Amino acid sequence: MYDDIRPYNDAETCAALKRASNNRLMEQISAFLFPGKDPDILRNTLNTIQGVDDFQTRVMFPAVGSILGKTTKGLSYEGVRYFTGGRCYTLLSSHRDIVLDSAFIQYIFKDHNLPLSEIAVGDNLIYNQFVEDLMRSNRMIKVARGTGARELYETSRQLSSYIRMRINDEHPASVWISHRNGRTKDGRDLTEQGLLKMLSMSGPSAFTENMKSLHIMPVAISYEIEPCGIRKAYEVYVKQMMGSYIKRPGEDLESIVSGILQQKGRVHVAFCKPITEEELRQCEVQGKNECFRSLARIVDDRILAAWKIWPSNIAAAELLEGRPSSDKQVTAEFEKYLNEELLALPLSGNRRPVRDTLISIYATPALRKGL
Repeated sequence: MYDDIRPYNDAETCAALKRASNNRLMEQISAFLFPGKDPDILRNTLNTIQGVDDFQTRVMFPAVGSILGKTTKGLSYEGVRYFTGGRCYTLLSSHRDIVLDSAFIQYIFKDHNLPLSEIAVGDNLIYNQFVEDLMRSNRMIKVARGTGARELYETSRQLSSYIRMRINDEHPASVWISHRNGRTKDGRDLTEQGLLKMLSMSGPSAFTENMKSLHIMPVAISYEIEPCGIRKAYEVYVKQMMGSYIKRPGEDLESIVSGILQQKGRVHVAFCKPITEEELRQCEVQGKNECFRSLARIVDDRILAAWKIWPSNIAAAELLEGRPSSDKQVTAEFEKYLNEELLALPLSGNRRPVRDTLISIYATPALRKGL
């Protein structure tokens, strides 16, 4: 029933990683993650993996640790106390980086000996068998995108049913899923009601009972340096100018690589208080459509309250509103960053609109918090 979307099991993972070990990209991957080591070490490791947990322990966590050490100034977090009694959750998360948002959460879970979550990822990111093998060996759930209305309904129902099953299974697992379709590109991090409706559609009862059994926990992930910030600003600019933005073939893969390689400054993950039954009942009395809107507001309020505001956010807010700088050194560093990012743009004309958009991405969380 779920074979086309679920993560690989142990046997499938072993076979998938043997296939992946022969890919020509393995040498480049090894050079970045494990510099100075013979690529054959990684290839041989993949060929001797015994299952999903073994892959996580021997490859993925050292890899994420390497990324943290090379491209961040540290990972902080809060709210781990909510994971008690063996309960699993629907981790409804803000989404700024394609791969690292969920990877950093897994890293935190591993550090606290908590069960690892499964990860919902759009199938638009799965370009070939190599990518699918690595992702589905890493607890990835395939989320269908870009299908017709009827097919989209059926795939949404399948995904909803799978998430509900995994969270309440005899051997349950939490599931990470973005609170909207794709990464946030305007800095607002607002939950899509359609996603909440998708989660509810597999439930057998009324709104409160359907959502209560999913154990929704909002998660806020904030970066000091916005992952792929200039790419996001340029996409927003093109949409404003042309009415739409059409991605080039392979552009998502470029964003994945860019997000991994670029400097991210400090990173903070906040696990928020889970949504309560009382809150769900208060949403339900609002009516059939308003209940999802009300729940989205609760999730958004949780994420915003927990959002870590960095000096870069404050500097951007001051620039956007024309306020005096509260820290001239931080502002100077932020403006230097803006200028360097703009130089990489494929534009020969006025870069000011893209610059303003990038400033707005940084400023919006601070302004929404009244800072």
